[in-house]
Amino acid sequence: MSERFTPTPEDKFSFGLWTVGWQGRDPFGDATRPALHPVESVQHLAGLGAYGVTFHDDDLIPFGATDAERESHVKRFRQALDATGLVVPMATTNLFSHPVFKDGAFTANDRDVRRYALRKTIRNIDLAAELGAQTYVAWGGRD
Repeated sequence: MSERFTPTPEDKFSFGLWTVGWQGRDPFGDATRPALHPVESVQHLAGLGAYGVTFHDDDLIPFGATDAERESHVKRFRQALDATGLVVPMATTNLFSHPVFKDGAFTANDRDVRRYALRKTIRNIDLAAELGAQTYVAWGGRD
């Protein structure tokens, strides 16, 4: 006898934007799926009974975005969270996918790259706190 399980927010399932919006890239080719905006991810996850959504900074805000663009992305994401009731239980910083981090982030030989990694991380810790994250994962990726 098998019963169908329907998740609810009380189950505290959360999903990473990098998993929900993964475009199917691999070392042998380009993306196989279209990009999924973080707001769409939040809306879909809420409809499936998710509790929360986690993210790297670059999952939410495109690398190199201006301050105004960053603010716009964060505002839309916050509005989606508020509208759906999803929370952000965890956040982390992407210190691996951009070519600037090819030799690491905190352990890069280039002092400017290390300094950039610190600024990027501190800024994202502030964003995580602003969005209510209770956990911050410091994962260097290439370090």
